[in-house]
Amino acid sequence: MNIKRIIDLIFSVIFLPIVLFVIFIVAILIKLEDGGDVFYIQNRKGYLGNTFKMYKLRSMKEQNNSIITYTTFNDERITKVGNFIRKTRIDELPQFLNVLKGEMSLIGPRAEFVDFARQLEQEIPNYHQRYLVKPGISGWAQVMQGYATGVEESKIKLEYDLYYIRNFSFSLDVLIFFKTIKTVITGFGAR
Repeated sequence: MNIKRIIDLIFSVIFLPIVLFVIFIVAILIKLEDGGDVFYIQNRKGYLGNTFKMYKLRSMKEQNNSIITYTTFNDERITKVGNFIRKTRIDELPQFLNVLKGEMSLIGPRAEFVDFARQLEQEIPNYHQRYLVKPGISGWAQVMQGYATGVEESKIKLEYDLYYIRNFSFSLDVLIFFKTIKTVITGFGAR
């Protein structure tokens, strides 16, 4: 077990009571808003290209179709509660379970939808290098750029991800952690 994994476990256990409390409150709000499912579970591509089930709080209206599209700015599928939890990144809190299971880290490149990952691997050189580290709940690309809405923005995100992989250090993880906390508290930061 490496030091990053030990830190992931320690922080996850320390923050777990707060995370569970916030998830409980938001779950009630999601249920009150539209009565739909609280959690959104989706296959994502992670460490060494392995697929895993990633957990999120549902922030969009439930849909019957299986077509996955990029989320756009002011996307009409996003619910009112969803808008708040996306803005503050609270929708990502269930991923602490993925961290505890060893599928993710607290800090690392964002795990992409399997279908998007396949497309981006074909269209963006070196995209597969993101799989050299575990995906994270937050990462350098998330705090510097935020959500990507297409291939061109995904190319920019990849540059941030590769920077993180090349320059990985405890101090960079701490910087990303504090930038993430700022976004959660203020609701401002990378979109």
